[in-house]
This record gives sequence, C-alpha cells and structure tokens, in this order.
Amino acid sequence: MALVHPVVVYPPAADGGRRVRAGDHFLGMAYGLLDIADFLREAGMGEVDEAYVASSALIEWRGGGPKAWEPGPGHG
Repeated sequence: MALVHPVVVYPPAADGGRRVRAGDHFLGMAYGLLDIADFLREAGMGEVDEAYVASSALIEWRGGGPKAWEPGPGHG
C-alpha cells in the first residue's frame, strides 16, 4: 500500500506510546521514531529512516513533535 494520505502521529498515551495513522489506516503504536520509520516502510514508503520521520512534511505531529514521548498532563 503506497501512502497518499498524510501520516498523523497522536499525542503520547499514558505509557508514552503514540498512535500512528495514515488516512483511515491505523499503522501501529510507536514508542520512538524508529517504530514510525518501520511502519512507513511496511506501508510502501521505501527506505525511510528516523531523520526522515523527524523532518518530513508528510507527518502531522499532534501533542508534541518528534521528540515528545512522555505522557501529557492527565496521564498518570
């Protein structure tokens, strides 16, 4: 499946994991940039690495950018 929809990374959950979606497809729960890179490679994005994930305009970060992996207020 080649991605045509933007990727959305949701705010960190209580365990620090972040839901990752591409369009209507749930790609998985990420615990770091490498997880997101793996999801994107599996979805047909080719050779995606952590640097691409951190800087790509294709990825919409909600509740903090690529360095936010700690749960927000109200989680804990």
